[in-house]
Amino acid sequence: MFHIQTLNKISPAGLDCFDKKLYTYGDAVENPDAIMVRSAAMHEMEFPSSLKAIARAGAGVNNIPLDRCSQQGIVVFNTPGANANAVKELVFAGLLLSSRKIVNAIEWAKTLKGNGAEVGKMVEKGKSAFAGPEIAGKTLGVIGLGAIGILVANLAESLGMQVYGYDPYLSVDAAWNLSRSVKHAKTLKDVYANCDYITVHVPLNNETREMICEESIATMKDGVRIMNFARGELAASADVIKALDAGKIAAYVTDFPSDDLIGVDGVIAIPHLGASTPESEDNCARMAAQELMEFLENGSIRNSVNMPAVELEAYAGKRICFIHQNIPNILAQASAQVSKCNVNIDNMVNKSKKDYAYTVIDIPKDTPVDALVAGIRDIEGVIRVWTL
Repeated sequence: MFHIQTLNKISPAGLDCFDKKLYTYGDAVENPDAIMVRSAAMHEMEFPSSLKAIARAGAGVNNIPLDRCSQQGIVVFNTPGANANAVKELVFAGLLLSSRKIVNAIEWAKTLKGNGAEVGKMVEKGKSAFAGPEIAGKTLGVIGLGAIGILVANLAESLGMQVYGYDPYLSVDAAWNLSRSVKHAKTLKDVYANCDYITVHVPLNNETREMICEESIATMKDGVRIMNFARGELAASADVIKALDAGKIAAYVTDFPSDDLIGVDGVIAIPHLGASTPESEDNCARMAAQELMEFLENGSIRNSVNMPAVELEAYAGKRICFIHQNIPNILAQASAQVSKCNVNIDNMVNKSKKDYAYTVIDIPKDTPVDALVAGIRDIEGVIRVWTL
C-alpha cells in the first residue's frame, strides 16, 4: 500500500486516478511515500525517511527545497504543459489589454454613472483617450519556446502577427510543434530590436533573473509592450517603472503583482491567474498522479526537475532502484555487490542529471535481495535504495 499526503486541495480528477486498493491519500497521511502539492511552502518542512517523491501540480517549483530533496534522494516532479492552454489564453488577454487600454477605459466608464441620457455623448467625447493599436501586422517576440511559448507563438501567427521565437534549448519535439512561419531569433538582441510586443516564458534561475532590466530595455523598440506571465523576478521592477515613466515601455503586463508595481501608470497587474482554471487544475492533478504512480509502481521517472528521466516497462521480477551521487566507481561497486551475492541481472539502466544519478537493476523474481540491497546501501555516495 502506497501513502500519498496532500498539502493543498488537489483536484479529484487527479486523486481519482489512484487505485484505492493500492493507495491511501489525504492531508492527514503519516509517513507518506509521496506528497502532492500545489502552492504550499515546503522549505521549512521536515521530510520523513519514508518520502521518496514530491509531485507539484503545476510547473513552478519555487516552493520546494530542491537541493535538500536531491541530497535526501527525493524525486521532485512537476507537470509541464498541463496548464499551458490556460496561460496561453491569459497571455493573449494581456496582449490585448496592453494595446487597447481596456482596463483604464472600463474604470473611466464607471465614473459616468448617474449622468442619465448624457452618458452616450460623454462616451463618444471621451473614448479617444483610450485608443490603441491592433495586434495584426505587429511583431511579437516569444522568449522561451516550451509548452506555453509554442502555443503563444502559434496563436499569434494565426492572428496575423509576425513572430520571433528565441530558445537556445529548444527540444526536437518542441520544434516539430512550432509553426514554420515563426522566425528563428538567434539572440535576444534579435528579439529586442525587432519586436513591438515581447512575452517571456522561461524558468527563473541565475541566468534569467532580471533579464528585463535597464540594459536590455535600452535595446528594445520605443513603445514596446512587455508581457510577463512566467515569474515576477524575471523583470527588474524599478527599471520597468523608470522605462514606463520615460515612455520607452508603453505597457507592462504581469501576472505577479508587487507593492512597487501596483498603481503604476502603464502597469497591468493580474493576481496570478495564469493557471486558475478548473481545466488546468484537473490536468495538473492528473499528470502529477500519473507521474507518482509510474514512479512508485515501476520506478519510472518522467518530468522530474532534479533527477534524470528514466522510462521503464513493467517487470515481473524484482527491481532494485537506487539514487546516488554522479561520481565515478559507484556502478562498479554495485556490480561487485551483484557478483558477490551471485545474482543474475536481467536488465540494468543508469541515467544521470548533473550531480545525481539513478540506477535500476532487474533481477529474477525468486532472487533473495536483502544482502544485495544492504551492500548497495553501504556504498559511499549512495543516497537511497529500495525494491519494487
